[in-house]
Amino acid sequence: MFKGYGQKEDFFECQTNGVISNSIVQNWTIQALECYKLNCDCKKCPITKAHYSFKCQMKKVVDVLLKTKGKPNEALIMSQNNLEDDVVA
Repeated sequence: MFKGYGQKEDFFECQTNGVISNSIVQNWTIQALECYKLNCDCKKCPITKAHYSFKCQMKKVVDVLLKTKGKPNEALIMSQNNLEDDVVA
């Protein structure tokens, strides 16, 4: 929980004992791509600045995606996201 500028934050740990859900490592997502492009540096991540109360697991997701899917194809990821937006609209 965010306690104010300069104060320590409390984080909720992942409830899966460190096991990543298969559903999140099926394909590269925009969030995973962003993390990859930041070299998984949480200090540069805009999500960190939002002061969520959970500990980010995206670095682990990126590691799995790199091993199973290879490097991300940004054009493909963005085009897939645009297709999903069309379905929702």
